[in-house]
Amino acid sequence: MQFINKKIKRIFLTLIILGGVIFLCFKLSPYPSVWIIRYAFNKEAIKVNKQLEKFVPDNIETISNVNYDENDQDAYMDAYFDKNAVKSGNKLPIIVWTHGGGLVSGDKNQLSNYCKILASKGYVVFSIGYTIAPEAKYPTPIQQLNKALAYISSNSNKFNADSSFFILAGDSAGSMISAATANIITSPKYAQLTKVQPGLNSNQLKGLLLYCGIYEIDNLKTEGAFGSFLQTVAWAYFGKKDISNDEYAQSASVTNFLTSSFPPTFISAGNKDPLLSQSVFLAEKLSTLDVPIDTLFFSENHKPALEHEYQFTLNEEGKLALERSIKFIKSISTTSVPILDFN
Repeated sequence: MQFINKKIKRIFLTLIILGGVIFLCFKLSPYPSVWIIRYAFNKEAIKVNKQLEKFVPDNIETISNVNYDENDQDAYMDAYFDKNAVKSGNKLPIIVWTHGGGLVSGDKNQLSNYCKILASKGYVVFSIGYTIAPEAKYPTPIQQLNKALAYISSNSNKFNADSSFFILAGDSAGSMISAATANIITSPKYAQLTKVQPGLNSNQLKGLLLYCGIYEIDNLKTEGAFGSFLQTVAWAYFGKKDISNDEYAQSASVTNFLTSSFPPTFISAGNKDPLLSQSVFLAEKLSTLDVPIDTLFFSENHKPALEHEYQFTLNEEGKLALERSIKFIKSISTTSVPILDFN
């Protein structure tokens, strides 16, 4: 009996020590939480991409794993275009999509089917790979996107692409990266502040498609499970838990540095997206600067409830989002883009 009691005590002590080590790991590094987030996010993204297969038309050509920076092992992208569109002999407008994943997960392949669907509308669509956090810190993904843009622009003939017509697009973290890149391209002061070299001339960038992104980090809500997620992401991306006094990290709040030169922008998020307020705030800021915008928001009580990344589910609302995105791009060639009510 005494032997059994000693054994139980040893097991109990081991569990306490193990629990303490795990607790310290979560307190001293973002990696344990990031690994959990990556597993969950990647599993869901792969599932959603698979569900889109049935919507992918025939005749979509794929050019995989194009290296856009020979000095960067993560600098790869995929290109998609419709074979029949290329046969016309016309150069295709360019959509460059940067994937989401909370800055700590995801990859270019998880957007393959959605990019193919976009390409079927008459575009050459690029899905950009970049280094996720904590392996890379701010502003590495933004630098990588700009290098990708420069590569595409310089090698547009390889892709039957019209280098005079770029659309930047993104979802979630990808929207954050795309919005910052657009501001770098159109605002020399912001480029200098972020220390990122623009990948395009401002006249090449015609517009943006931004879905459910983060654009302002000054007042992120840190309560609850989602707040804990945001804290982990910020820690991983900026390399420190508290960035409130870090002037350079604060430059990631693109809404604080917008100018009237920002390109025409389409903005959308679901009515139950915890980041909805970010999209509404961006729309408001751009509107006050007289930047042409188009928005797709839904009433608070809209059914079904539209969660984060709703656009990738091609139900009625997802199809509407796709239709509105294409309509917006086509409208850019006209003299004006309608500014819609986003309240």
